[in-house]
Amino acid sequence: MMASYVLVAYASKHGSTREIAEAIGETLGEAGLAVEVQPAAEVRDLSEYGAVVLGSALYSAHWQRDANRFVRRHLEALRERPVWLFSSGPLDHSADLADLPLTVHVAREVDPIGARGHRTFGGRLLPDTPGVDESLLATHRVGDFRDFDRIRAWASEIAAALLVEWEPGEPGVASAADAGQPGSG
Repeated sequence: MMASYVLVAYASKHGSTREIAEAIGETLGEAGLAVEVQPAAEVRDLSEYGAVVLGSALYSAHWQRDANRFVRRHLEALRERPVWLFSSGPLDHSADLADLPLTVHVAREVDPIGARGHRTFGGRLLPDTPGVDESLLATHRVGDFRDFDRIRAWASEIAAALLVEWEPGEPGVASAADAGQPGSG
């Protein structure tokens, strides 16, 4: 398959998952891949993307509606390209201690894709987050449980896998000089 952009699509209610997606996109870009980061609800066509990273916030073990709709709308296209998935949400450090599997509800939605991998990252719930209900703050752990070093390390694994498949100079892959890598000449 000819390389093209990597799409990092996300569904985020309060911005925490968007920030994870942006960190993934930044890491992929630093590795020399052409990347677009977009809300899942705004993506209409996958034809220009050679790979997809899709993530969603988890609420009550379910992905956000926009992520599920994205999967249903683009299922055939997702099956034809490399896909990685991520979830965000545990309001503790459990995601840092072990690779948490997809929840049963999410797996039911995404299993038909045949994704290459999935990671769960900690979430964030802060008192000053716009739109957060006071009752949520009273019943959930408050804090930022995202580990951006772990997020970037996972994105680097994705970049390495894609760079093995995609040759420098193809659309979407920077040359060694463009990527800040030592050149061969």
